[in-house]
Amino acid sequence: MAAERPRQTDGYRGDGPRSPRQASADEVAFVGLRPLLFSIAYQMTGSVVDAEDIVSESYVRLHRALAEKRQIRNLKQYLTTAVTRLSIDHLRATHVRRESYVGPWLPEPLVDASTVVDFERIELADTLSMAFLVLLESLSPAERAVFLLREVFEFEYSEIAGIIEKSEANCRQLLRRAKHRVELGKPRFDVDAADRDELAARFFAAIQAGDLEPLVTMLAEDVVVYGDGGGNGPSLPKPIFGRQKALGLLAGLAQTVTAMDLRIDRRPVNGQPGALVRTSDGELVNVLAIDVTGNLVQTVRSVINPEKLQHLAPLADVAALGRTARRTRRSAR
Repeated sequence: MAAERPRQTDGYRGDGPRSPRQASADEVAFVGLRPLLFSIAYQMTGSVVDAEDIVSESYVRLHRALAEKRQIRNLKQYLTTAVTRLSIDHLRATHVRRESYVGPWLPEPLVDASTVVDFERIELADTLSMAFLVLLESLSPAERAVFLLREVFEFEYSEIAGIIEKSEANCRQLLRRAKHRVELGKPRFDVDAADRDELAARFFAAIQAGDLEPLVTMLAEDVVVYGDGGGNGPSLPKPIFGRQKALGLLAGLAQTVTAMDLRIDRRPVNGQPGALVRTSDGELVNVLAIDVTGNLVQTVRSVINPEKLQHLAPLADVAALGRTARRTRRSAR
């Protein structure tokens, strides 16, 4: 995949034929299939930028095939095959990098995903949540592809077999193994959406106001906090478990928000309640996402790795903000 990453979009870019009058019918149809292709690539890789690159490469291959006068009988099958195989290649190429990742690995945040997802085919909260994407990391690339194509996108086994170049029997076996692993760790989202959003509003308002007392009743006793800095910024080498430790961590965040006059901009992140933490001039500091179970915050995830945020907005100098925040706290004592 291309190394150049600083693109600022909330979802995916609109690569495709620039002039429908000059484009073939297949190239025009590519635009309509793009949300599906992006969704497959993103759920395969957990990366917005890599998913965009994979979808763009599928268009390049389509354009090349049409230029060579090759007949494409089923455009959806052709493009899905290209995107899935490119995604599998990407996962295999990045396996070592994922294994040696510094601290907890989290997906690149997908903000306001409703603009890019085909809701008739995808249950957003279940299949694009950070919890679910982290769970998919336990599958092999082939298992991940079969599971997504069958369980999420509802492809037939005959189609999947052609896409990943395995027999239908082999695909069924891969799916059985994948489903077993997914069922063991599948996240639960058992709260009413309105109640979930109301709790999220109070949660982020408390951090913005620096009023931590309400958080005590919002956090599950076994709440877990993950911080993904990837070695490129402040991070948590290991997850933080338990309400008291989580409160201490959130207290530090609230102090930084107050000291640095940061703004918590509530936005859906991967289909779950979330927020973008910004400076007063709009630069992005980090992205927060929470999972709500049983009307309590069960998980807090913070993505601060700049490599995973460049597609969203101009980035703040987090190290400089941290130094300033520490000086401010010392002077206030």
